[in-house]
Amino acid sequence: MDEQLSPRGRQILEAIIEDYIVTAEPVGSRTITRRHPMALSPATVRNVMADLEEMGFLASPHTSAGRIPTDKAYRFYVNSLLSVRNIGRDEQEEILRRCSVTGKDMAEVLKETSRMLSSTSHYMGIVVAPRFDANVFRQIEFVKLGSRRLLAILVSQNGTVQNRIIEADEDIPADDLVKMSNYLNDLLEGLTIAQVRSKLLQEMQSDKAKYDRFMARALSLSTKTVDEDVAEVFIEGQVNIFDQPEFADVAKMKEIFRTFEKKSTILQLFDRAIAAEGVQIYIGAESHLSDMPGMSLITSTYVTGQNTLGVLGVVGPTRMGYAKVIPIVDYTAKLVSRLLEME
Repeated sequence: MDEQLSPRGRQILEAIIEDYIVTAEPVGSRTITRRHPMALSPATVRNVMADLEEMGFLASPHTSAGRIPTDKAYRFYVNSLLSVRNIGRDEQEEILRRCSVTGKDMAEVLKETSRMLSSTSHYMGIVVAPRFDANVFRQIEFVKLGSRRLLAILVSQNGTVQNRIIEADEDIPADDLVKMSNYLNDLLEGLTIAQVRSKLLQEMQSDKAKYDRFMARALSLSTKTVDEDVAEVFIEGQVNIFDQPEFADVAKMKEIFRTFEKKSTILQLFDRAIAAEGVQIYIGAESHLSDMPGMSLITSTYVTGQNTLGVLGVVGPTRMGYAKVIPIVDYTAKLVSRLLEME
Protein backbone atom coordinates (compact mmCIF):
# COMPACT_ATOMS: atom_id res chain seq x y z
CA MET A 1 0.00 0.00 0.00
CA ASP A 2 2.97 2.37 0.52
CA GLU A 3 3.20 3.09 -3.19
CA GLN A 4 -0.42 4.38 -3.17
CA LEU A 5 0.53 7.40 -1.05
CA SER A 6 -0.04 10.58 -3.05
CA PRO A 7 2.36 13.52 -2.80
CA ARG A 8 -0.23 15.23 -0.60
CA GLY A 9 -0.53 12.14 1.58
CA ARG A 10 3.24 11.95 1.96
CA GLN A 11 3.42 15.63 2.85
CA ILE A 12 0.72 15.39 5.51
CA LEU A 13 2.13 12.16 6.96
CA GLU A 14 5.57 13.76 7.23
CA ALA A 15 4.06 16.80 8.97
CA ILE A 16 2.20 14.63 11.48
CA ILE A 17 5.28 12.53 12.28
CA GLU A 18 7.56 15.52 12.71
CA ASP A 19 5.02 17.33 14.92
CA TYR A 20 4.50 14.22 17.03
CA ILE A 21 8.26 13.70 17.42
CA VAL A 22 8.50 17.19 18.95
CA THR A 23 5.32 17.32 21.04
CA ALA A 24 4.32 13.71 21.83
CA GLU A 25 0.75 15.00 21.45
CA PRO A 26 -1.82 13.65 18.95
CA VAL A 27 -1.90 15.85 15.86
CA GLY A 28 -5.15 17.29 14.47
CA SER A 29 -5.97 18.77 11.07
CA ARG A 30 -6.11 22.36 12.35
CA THR A 31 -2.66 21.97 13.92
CA ILE A 32 -1.24 20.91 10.55
CA THR A 33 -2.77 23.81 8.65
CA ARG A 34 -1.50 26.28 11.26
CA ARG A 35 2.06 24.95 11.50
CA HIS A 36 2.78 23.91 7.91
CA PRO A 37 2.46 26.01 4.71
CA MET A 38 0.26 23.64 2.71
CA ALA A 39 -2.53 25.96 1.51
CA LEU A 40 -5.04 23.24 2.40
CA SER A 41 -8.25 23.53 4.39
CA PRO A 42 -8.65 21.56 7.65
CA ALA A 43 -11.43 19.58 5.92
CA THR A 44 -9.07 18.46 3.13
CA VAL A 45 -6.40 17.52 5.65
CA ARG A 46 -8.98 15.55 7.68
CA ASN A 47 -9.93 13.55 4.58
CA VAL A 48 -6.31 12.69 3.84
CA MET A 49 -5.75 11.75 7.49
CA ALA A 50 -8.74 9.41 7.32
CA ASP A 51 -7.18 7.73 4.27
CA LEU A 52 -3.82 7.43 6.07
CA GLU A 53 -5.54 5.86 9.07
CA GLU A 54 -7.33 3.36 6.83
CA MET A 55 -3.97 2.45 5.26
CA GLY A 56 -2.45 1.78 8.70
CA PHE A 57 -0.18 4.83 8.93
CA LEU A 58 -2.12 6.63 11.67
CA ALA A 59 -3.94 5.61 14.82
CA SER A 60 -6.59 7.44 16.80
CA PRO A 61 -6.15 7.57 20.60
CA HIS A 62 -9.45 7.24 22.44
CA THR A 63 -8.96 10.46 24.39
CA SER A 64 -8.16 12.76 21.48
CA ALA A 65 -9.50 13.90 18.14
CA GLY A 66 -5.93 13.98 16.83
CA ARG A 67 -3.90 11.15 15.27
CA ILE A 68 -0.56 9.55 16.10
CA PRO A 69 1.84 7.71 13.75
CA THR A 70 2.05 3.91 13.79
CA ASP A 71 5.19 1.77 13.51
CA LYS A 72 4.35 1.43 9.79
CA ALA A 73 4.37 5.22 9.47
CA TYR A 74 7.77 5.54 11.11
CA ARG A 75 9.18 2.83 8.85
CA PHE A 76 7.89 4.66 5.77
CA TYR A 77 9.23 7.94 7.16
CA VAL A 78 12.72 6.50 7.73
CA ASN A 79 12.83 4.73 4.37
CA SER A 80 11.22 7.35 2.13
CA LEU A 81 10.82 10.78 3.73
CA LEU A 82 13.66 11.35 6.16
CA SER A 83 16.49 13.76 5.39
CA VAL A 84 19.37 12.75 7.65
CA ARG A 85 21.33 15.76 8.83
CA ASN A 86 25.11 16.07 8.84
CA ILE A 87 26.97 16.16 12.13
CA GLY A 88 28.47 19.56 12.82
CA ARG A 89 32.18 20.12 13.42
CA ASP A 90 31.65 20.98 17.11
CA GLU A 91 29.62 17.80 17.63
CA GLN A 92 32.28 15.69 15.89
CA GLU A 93 34.97 17.15 18.13
CA GLU A 94 32.89 16.51 21.25
CA ILE A 95 32.33 12.87 20.25
CA LEU A 96 36.05 12.47 19.52
CA ARG A 97 36.98 13.98 22.88
CA ARG A 98 34.56 11.76 24.79
CA CYS A 99 35.58 8.57 22.95
CA SER A 100 39.33 9.20 23.22
CA VAL A 101 41.34 6.04 23.98
CA THR A 102 44.41 7.77 25.43
CA GLY A 103 45.27 6.21 28.78
CA LYS A 104 42.13 4.04 28.81
CA ASP A 105 41.56 0.34 28.35
CA MET A 106 38.88 -0.88 25.95
CA ALA A 107 36.23 -1.28 28.67
CA GLU A 108 36.68 2.36 29.74
CA VAL A 109 36.42 3.55 26.14
CA LEU A 110 33.23 1.58 25.51
CA LYS A 111 31.61 2.68 28.77
CA GLU A 112 32.37 6.34 28.01
CA THR A 113 31.02 5.82 24.49
CA SER A 114 27.69 4.61 25.90
CA ARG A 115 27.58 7.71 28.14
CA MET A 116 28.31 9.95 25.17
CA LEU A 117 25.61 8.32 23.02
CA SER A 118 23.10 8.87 25.81
CA SER A 119 24.00 12.50 26.53
CA THR A 120 24.22 13.46 22.84
CA SER A 121 20.97 11.78 21.78
CA HIS A 122 19.08 12.35 25.10
CA TYR A 123 17.96 8.73 24.96
CA MET A 124 19.59 5.50 26.17
CA GLY A 125 23.10 4.62 24.95
CA ILE A 126 24.17 0.97 24.72
CA VAL A 127 27.52 -0.51 23.72
CA VAL A 128 28.12 -4.25 23.48
CA ALA A 129 31.80 -5.19 23.69
CA PRO A 130 33.16 -7.58 21.06
CA ARG A 131 32.71 -11.17 22.08
CA PHE A 132 35.98 -12.84 22.97
CA ASP A 133 34.78 -15.73 20.80
CA ALA A 134 35.42 -13.70 17.66
CA ASN A 135 39.10 -13.12 18.46
CA VAL A 136 41.84 -15.28 16.92
CA PHE A 137 43.61 -17.62 19.34
CA ARG A 138 47.28 -16.89 20.11
CA GLN A 139 48.15 -18.98 23.16
CA ILE A 140 46.99 -20.66 26.33
CA GLU A 141 48.95 -21.04 29.53
CA PHE A 142 48.25 -22.80 32.84
CA VAL A 143 49.65 -21.55 36.17
CA LYS A 144 49.47 -23.78 39.24
CA LEU A 145 47.73 -22.14 42.20
CA GLY A 146 47.20 -25.21 44.39
CA SER A 147 47.15 -28.99 44.13
CA ARG A 148 44.26 -28.93 41.64
CA ARG A 149 43.52 -25.22 41.31
CA LEU A 150 44.87 -23.57 38.15
CA LEU A 151 44.90 -20.14 36.58
CA ALA A 152 44.20 -20.49 32.85
CA ILE A 153 45.41 -17.57 30.74
CA LEU A 154 43.91 -17.29 27.27
CA VAL A 155 45.46 -14.71 24.92
CA SER A 156 44.07 -13.62 21.55
CA GLN A 157 45.95 -12.26 18.52
CA ASN A 158 44.83 -8.70 19.22
CA GLY A 159 46.25 -8.86 22.74
CA THR A 160 43.01 -9.41 24.65
CA VAL A 161 43.63 -11.56 27.72
CA GLN A 162 41.07 -13.66 29.56
CA ASN A 163 41.98 -15.19 32.93
CA ARG A 164 39.96 -18.00 34.49
CA ILE A 165 40.45 -20.05 37.62
CA ILE A 166 39.64 -23.70 36.93
CA GLU A 167 39.71 -26.96 38.89
CA ALA A 168 41.62 -29.91 37.44
CA ASP A 169 40.40 -33.45 38.05
CA GLU A 170 43.79 -34.34 39.57
CA ASP A 171 47.05 -32.82 40.73
CA ILE A 172 49.09 -32.07 37.57
CA PRO A 173 52.85 -31.34 37.83
CA ALA A 174 53.97 -27.89 36.61
CA ASP A 175 56.18 -29.46 33.91
CA ASP A 176 53.18 -31.30 32.49
CA LEU A 177 51.18 -28.07 32.43
CA VAL A 178 53.88 -26.46 30.25
CA LYS A 179 53.81 -29.44 27.87
CA MET A 180 50.01 -29.27 27.72
CA SER A 181 50.16 -25.55 26.86
CA ASN A 182 52.66 -26.23 24.06
CA TYR A 183 50.53 -29.05 22.66
CA LEU A 184 47.35 -26.92 22.70
CA ASN A 185 49.08 -23.88 21.21
CA ASP A 186 50.20 -25.98 18.22
CA LEU A 187 46.78 -27.60 17.87
CA LEU A 188 44.72 -24.40 18.01
CA GLU A 189 46.92 -21.89 16.18
CA GLY A 190 45.06 -19.61 13.75
CA LEU A 191 41.54 -20.51 14.92
CA THR A 192 39.00 -18.09 16.35
CA ILE A 193 38.02 -18.77 19.96
CA ALA A 194 34.63 -19.98 18.72
CA GLN A 195 36.40 -22.42 16.37
CA VAL A 196 38.68 -23.49 19.23
CA ARG A 197 35.63 -24.64 21.18
CA SER A 198 34.46 -26.80 18.26
CA LYS A 199 37.97 -28.14 17.62
CA LEU A 200 38.41 -29.20 21.25
CA LEU A 201 35.09 -31.03 21.24
CA GLN A 202 36.05 -32.79 18.02
CA GLU A 203 39.47 -33.81 19.42
CA MET A 204 37.99 -35.09 22.68
CA GLN A 205 35.71 -37.39 20.72
CA SER A 206 38.56 -38.81 18.64
CA ASP A 207 39.90 -42.33 19.26
CA LYS A 208 43.42 -40.96 19.77
CA ALA A 209 42.33 -38.84 22.75
CA LYS A 210 40.53 -41.77 24.32
CA TYR A 211 43.76 -43.78 24.45
CA ASP A 212 46.21 -40.94 25.14
CA ARG A 213 45.88 -39.86 28.78
CA PHE A 214 48.10 -36.77 28.40
CA MET A 215 46.07 -35.49 25.44
CA ALA A 216 42.78 -36.17 27.20
CA ARG A 217 43.89 -34.20 30.29
CA ALA A 218 45.10 -31.26 28.16
CA LEU A 219 41.84 -31.15 26.20
CA SER A 220 39.81 -31.35 29.40
CA LEU A 221 41.62 -28.35 30.90
CA SER A 222 41.27 -26.27 27.75
CA THR A 223 37.51 -26.90 27.44
CA LYS A 224 37.07 -25.51 30.96
CA THR A 225 39.03 -22.44 29.90
CA VAL A 226 37.01 -21.65 26.75
CA ASP A 227 33.51 -22.29 28.08
CA GLU A 228 30.60 -20.21 26.78
CA ASP A 229 31.46 -16.57 26.18
CA VAL A 230 29.21 -13.73 27.37
CA ALA A 231 29.76 -10.26 25.96
CA GLU A 232 30.02 -7.24 28.26
CA VAL A 233 27.23 -4.68 27.92
CA PHE A 234 27.45 -0.98 28.84
CA ILE A 235 24.11 0.83 29.31
CA GLU A 236 23.77 4.50 30.17
CA GLY A 237 20.87 6.96 30.33
CA GLN A 238 17.94 4.75 31.34
CA VAL A 239 16.53 7.78 33.16
CA ASN A 240 16.31 9.62 29.81
CA ILE A 241 13.66 7.17 28.67
CA PHE A 242 11.48 8.04 31.62
CA ASP A 243 11.66 11.73 30.77
CA GLN A 244 9.58 10.88 27.69
CA PRO A 245 5.85 11.50 28.30
CA GLU A 246 4.73 8.21 26.74
CA PHE A 247 6.61 6.31 29.44
CA ALA A 248 5.21 8.21 32.42
CA ASP A 249 3.11 5.19 33.40
CA VAL A 250 4.77 3.51 36.40
CA ALA A 251 3.91 -0.05 35.30
CA LYS A 252 5.41 0.58 31.86
CA MET A 253 8.54 2.07 33.44
CA LYS A 254 9.05 -1.01 35.62
CA GLU A 255 8.59 -3.31 32.62
CA ILE A 256 11.24 -1.44 30.63
CA PHE A 257 13.64 -1.40 33.59
CA ARG A 258 13.27 -5.17 33.99
CA THR A 259 13.97 -5.66 30.29
CA PHE A 260 17.23 -3.73 30.40
CA GLU A 261 18.36 -5.47 33.58
CA LYS A 262 18.40 -8.77 31.66
CA LYS A 263 21.73 -8.89 29.84
CA SER A 264 20.57 -11.88 27.79
CA THR A 265 17.68 -9.84 26.38
CA ILE A 266 19.99 -7.02 25.28
CA LEU A 267 22.44 -9.49 23.72
CA GLN A 268 19.62 -11.24 21.87
CA LEU A 269 18.58 -7.93 20.38
CA PHE A 270 22.09 -6.72 19.54
CA ASP A 271 23.27 -10.08 18.15
CA ARG A 272 20.84 -9.52 15.27
CA ALA A 273 22.45 -6.15 14.65
CA ILE A 274 25.95 -7.67 14.62
CA ALA A 275 24.86 -10.26 12.08
CA ALA A 276 23.48 -7.54 9.81
CA GLU A 277 26.47 -5.14 10.17
CA GLY A 278 26.34 -1.43 9.43
CA VAL A 279 23.56 0.92 10.58
CA GLN A 280 20.31 -0.86 11.41
CA ILE A 281 16.99 0.64 12.52
CA TYR A 282 14.44 -1.44 14.45
CA ILE A 283 11.11 0.31 14.96
CA GLY A 284 8.64 -0.85 17.60
CA ALA A 285 7.64 -4.47 17.04
CA GLU A 286 10.51 -5.00 14.56
CA SER A 287 12.79 -5.63 17.55
CA HIS A 288 10.73 -8.80 18.28
CA LEU A 289 10.87 -7.94 21.98
CA SER A 290 7.40 -7.91 23.52
CA ASP A 291 8.86 -6.19 26.60
CA MET A 292 9.76 -3.08 24.54
CA PRO A 293 6.49 -1.71 23.15
CA GLY A 294 6.76 1.80 21.77
CA MET A 295 10.57 1.67 21.56
CA SER A 296 12.97 1.96 18.63
CA LEU A 297 16.62 0.98 18.34
CA ILE A 298 19.30 2.41 16.04
CA THR A 299 22.56 0.42 15.94
CA SER A 300 25.82 0.19 14.07
CA THR A 301 28.68 -2.26 14.21
CA TYR A 302 32.24 -1.23 15.02
CA VAL A 303 35.49 -3.09 14.47
CA THR A 304 38.47 -3.59 16.73
CA GLY A 305 41.78 -5.36 16.23
CA GLN A 306 41.54 -8.41 13.99
CA ASN A 307 38.15 -7.40 12.55
CA THR A 308 36.37 -8.33 15.77
CA LEU A 309 32.85 -6.92 15.70
CA GLY A 310 31.06 -5.11 18.48
CA VAL A 311 27.86 -3.11 18.27
CA LEU A 312 26.64 0.17 19.72
CA GLY A 313 23.37 2.03 19.54
CA VAL A 314 20.66 4.25 20.93
CA VAL A 315 17.31 3.14 22.32
CA GLY A 316 14.43 5.60 22.52
CA PRO A 317 10.72 5.96 21.90
CA THR A 318 9.41 5.23 18.41
CA ARG A 319 8.96 9.00 17.99
CA MET A 320 12.69 9.58 18.53
CA GLY A 321 14.49 12.16 16.40
CA TYR A 322 15.75 9.77 13.72
CA ALA A 323 17.32 12.56 11.65
CA LYS A 324 19.58 13.44 14.56
CA VAL A 325 20.27 10.01 16.05
CA ILE A 326 21.10 8.02 12.89
CA PRO A 327 24.18 10.10 11.97
CA ILE A 328 25.36 10.18 15.61
CA VAL A 329 25.31 6.38 15.79
CA ASP A 330 26.91 5.98 12.37
CA TYR A 331 29.68 8.52 13.03
CA THR A 332 30.42 7.14 16.52
CA ALA A 333 30.74 3.56 15.26
CA LYS A 334 33.18 4.59 12.53
CA LEU A 335 35.16 6.75 14.96
CA VAL A 336 35.41 4.02 17.61
CA SER A 337 36.56 1.54 14.93
CA ARG A 338 39.26 3.96 13.80
CA LEU A 339 40.45 4.76 17.31
CA LEU A 340 40.58 1.14 18.49
CA GLU A 341 42.41 -0.02 15.35
CA MET A 342 45.09 2.62 15.98
CA GLU A 343 45.80 1.21 19.44
